[in-house]
Amino acid sequence: MLTLQRGQGPVDGDHYLGADPAAVHWGLLPNADSEPSLTVDSGASVTLDTISHEGILGDQGRDPAAFFGAAGIPRRDLLRDTVELAAGPHPHDPVVHGPHVVTGPVAVRGARPGDVLEVEVLRLRRRTGYGVVSSRHARGALPGEYPLAPPGHPEGVPVPPVSLLATVGEDGRGRLPVGDGRELAFPLRPFLGIMGVAPDACEPVHSVPPGRHGGNLDVRLLGEGARLRLPVQVPLALFYAGDPHFAQGDGEVALTAFEAPLRATVRLTLHQGAADRALAAALRAPFAETADEHLLLGLDEDLNEAVKYAVRDALTFLDHRCGIPGPVALAYLSAAADFHVSQVVDLVKGVHCRLSKADLAPLLLRRPV
Repeated sequence: MLTLQRGQGPVDGDHYLGADPAAVHWGLLPNADSEPSLTVDSGASVTLDTISHEGILGDQGRDPAAFFGAAGIPRRDLLRDTVELAAGPHPHDPVVHGPHVVTGPVAVRGARPGDVLEVEVLRLRRRTGYGVVSSRHARGALPGEYPLAPPGHPEGVPVPPVSLLATVGEDGRGRLPVGDGRELAFPLRPFLGIMGVAPDACEPVHSVPPGRHGGNLDVRLLGEGARLRLPVQVPLALFYAGDPHFAQGDGEVALTAFEAPLRATVRLTLHQGAADRALAAALRAPFAETADEHLLLGLDEDLNEAVKYAVRDALTFLDHRCGIPGPVALAYLSAAADFHVSQVVDLVKGVHCRLSKADLAPLLLRRPV
C-alpha cells in the first residue's frame, strides 16, 4: 500500500512544508498573530503535506495505530506525522476546537490587505491508500436520525460515531464495504476542503465554519487545475491548507466524505491591480475557477440565504467582469447557470454557482489591472 511519509517521495513544488507538529494547527486556523512556517515570493509553488483528522480524534481514541489496526491497516502503513500529532502535546478539546488539521501558514512577501491571493492547485498526491467516512454528534443532513444507535444503547446517552474505513482499489476507484462481502465503488476526486488566509482577528478562529477568509469551503471542484482567489485579510496573507479528501459528493451529507491525507502542490500568486482588488472587495466570499467554469460562492448558516448570496455574487461578478446589467444577468443565471449545494455540515452552509467560461468569453471587459 502506498504510504507517502513526510520528507520522502516526490516534491513537485519550489518549496516543501511537511506536516510536522511545529507546522500544523489542530482545530484552530491561523490568525493575525500567527507566525509563518514558511515565507515565499509571489508566483512560487509550495508542496505541503496534509493530515486527515479522521483516526486521531478523541471520540476515535486519539490512537491511530489502534483505530486503523482494528480496521485491518498495519502499523507500517500509518503516516508517522499522524501518529506524532495524536501522541503529542497538542491540546484538542472538541468543545473549543474544530476537528481539522491544517498545515502552515505560508507567508507571501508583499501581500497586503485588499490584495487577492490566487491559489492554483497544481498536483494532489495520495499519501495513503485508505481513509475514513464518518457520521457523528447528531450532525450532517439528518441530525437526530444518524448515526444510528447500536442495539441496547441506553436512552439519553450520546450515540458513538460511525466511522467507516474506505480504501483505494487497484483500479484507482474508492471502495466502501457494504458489510456483507460486497463493496461500493466510486470515482476519486481529490481536493483540499480547507484553503484559506488568516482572518484579521487575534482571537482563536474555529476550523469548521468557512467565511470570507476561505477556510473550510468543502467545494469538491477545487481539485487539480482549479484556482481559488482569496481576499487577503492581513499582511503576508498567511495561507494554510488541510481537510484533505479523496472524494466528496456535493452536500457532504453524512458529515464527512472520503477523508484521507494528500500531498498538495499549489502556486501562490498575488493580484494587486485595481480591478482585482475592486472585484474581491465587492464579493461576499472567495471565488474560483476551473478550466471550464467560474465559481461564485454563497455562505450562510441558513441554506436559503446561502443561495441568495451566491446569486448576488454571481450578479456582481457578471457586472464587474462583463458589464452585464442586473436584470439581464439574473435572466442568464436562471437560463444557464447551475447552483449546487457545496456542503450542509459546516455550521455555515455553502452553495456554489457554476458559470460557463465559453458563454462569457466574448463579453469579458478589457479593463486595466
